[in-house]
Amino acid sequence: MSTITTVLGTDRARRLRAALTVLLAAAAAVGAPFYFAPFQVFQLTMVLLYAVALAGLNLLVGFGGQISLGHGAFFAAGAYTAAVMLDRYGTGHLTTLPVAAAGSFLLGLGFGVPALRLRGLYLALVTLSFAVFLPPLLKRLEPVTGGSMGLTVDKLRPPAWSGLAEDQWTYFVVLAVTAVALLLARNLLRSRVGRALRAVRDNESAAEVMGVRLALHKTLAFAWSAMFAGVAGCLYTWVIGFVSPDSFGFVLSVTLLAGLVVGGLASLYGPLLGAAFVMYVPSVSQDLSEAAPGVVFGLLIITVMFVAPTGLAGLPGRVLGAVARRVPRATAPDRRPEAGSPPDPQANPQAGTGPCVTLTPAASAVADAEPVGAAPRTEKE
Repeated sequence: MSTITTVLGTDRARRLRAALTVLLAAAAAVGAPFYFAPFQVFQLTMVLLYAVALAGLNLLVGFGGQISLGHGAFFAAGAYTAAVMLDRYGTGHLTTLPVAAAGSFLLGLGFGVPALRLRGLYLALVTLSFAVFLPPLLKRLEPVTGGSMGLTVDKLRPPAWSGLAEDQWTYFVVLAVTAVALLLARNLLRSRVGRALRAVRDNESAAEVMGVRLALHKTLAFAWSAMFAGVAGCLYTWVIGFVSPDSFGFVLSVTLLAGLVVGGLASLYGPLLGAAFVMYVPSVSQDLSEAAPGVVFGLLIITVMFVAPTGLAGLPGRVLGAVARRVPRATAPDRRPEAGSPPDPQANPQAGTGPCVTLTPAASAVADAEPVGAAPRTEKE
């Protein structure tokens, strides 16, 4: 890799590594549904849609510096939008996606306006109240939402020309939507909006002095984040085929925030790692302890946070940094003489022969110079 860096340069080598990483990840993602069992393919599909929701939450919390415990409500809004359109109006699955995205965006925009004057724990409590308030409201709107019984809709059906099973086709559709969503989030963060969000997160006063409109960008952060959560909820309806108010309680909001923190805040790869954590760790906790899976889940979160305080995305950097600090200490020779060993005469030839004076060139010139007031030297001298 050092040879490649020398030949191509640092920037080109970095781009080459990024391109190779993307190609390998794409190849693994495309080949996964043909290798794993149907249930495992379903789990991978759930990881992808959770990654979309965490990517939106990362925009708000990781890059925007605001906290939200109500993203389960935006997730539910997108899921119910798709379910109502499929059940009541008989629209196609792909038609529900832009409608769910637009509806969640407007909902986040309306919710972000009153949240402008709040920050920290106060903002977290307000968003949590929204997540607690929505499930009972969905139960009350029984003519539209089906009440406590929920709604059952058709899942995605693979076309005949594809030759794929239902789980494989659903996986590829969700994979395509997830790739577009993550690419959109990446480009958004590299745009002027993303730079403004980082400035607001780091120092609001300095950002305002530099011309950043705090109210606009804080509201847009909520809107964009809610839109990603709504898209994830729409994908959830496609995959599960059933929605009910009990599936979107405030526990979902807390789980999403915990998954983002574990995956890594303000990281492009953090949402994917956090989504895997959200999907697989509860099932592992259930297998380890059927009596108290929540206790095991909490202990696993504490363990991950102790091992990787910056999240799983920052763990490789911490490990490489620790190895780089220890390698020079291990390879550096110890030149200190052992206790009780005689000095090495080769290292200092004049050792043991009396005081040694080392003359530098300047000192030699001074030694050869004649004393002040001395008689001039003759040729014989």
